[in-house]
Amino acid sequence: MYGLGILKGLSVTMKHFVNTYVDDIKWGFGKRYTPGVLPARQSAEARGVFTVQYPEEVLPPQERFRFVPFLVYEGTDEERQYRCTACGICAKACPPQCIWIVRAKDPETGKPLRRPAEFYVDIDICMNCGSCAEYCPFDALKMDHDFELADHDRAKHIYDLQQLGQPVEYYAKIRPTYYAAEQEAKAAKADRAAKAKAARREKK
Repeated sequence: MYGLGILKGLSVTMKHFVNTYVDDIKWGFGKRYTPGVLPARQSAEARGVFTVQYPEEVLPPQERFRFVPFLVYEGTDEERQYRCTACGICAKACPPQCIWIVRAKDPETGKPLRRPAEFYVDIDICMNCGSCAEYCPFDALKMDHDFELADHDRAKHIYDLQQLGQPVEYYAKIRPTYYAAEQEAKAAKADRAAKAKAARREKK
């Protein structure tokens, strides 16, 4: 009544405006979105501005964040050993059907090999659901954090085997918790296999 609502709204705006500079002094100018400060700024006790001025300011993605998939390989960039066996489970599990795989064949016998000759993902069709990575039995597909993929050329949005490949070190960097859990599970599996083998030897 009589403009009190407008004044009340302006007071809230002014409060956030002042608190923005108070927080900047508290955390240090330019450190608003660093990993150490983010938990406090994203909590219920956060004060000041909440808007991110993208692309000048870019929030670091959370570990669980997922965008288009990538293929994990081991070894050097020149001699890539992809984990993918071209089984096709990811292509079958993909809801929008954006994955195409061509299995490699032995040049002499013509028999199929346990590796892909070609692997394509149409990132314009991909809905980033993560089903391909979830159903992959070989931990060969993982979800990336890179979301700045805009381009004027439509053809560049169909990623091939070379573009999709990322070293296992990259995966360990962006998803350290998941990587550590996988390594622990693999170590436990190897330990069980070694114990079973030792038990069989004792019986003989």
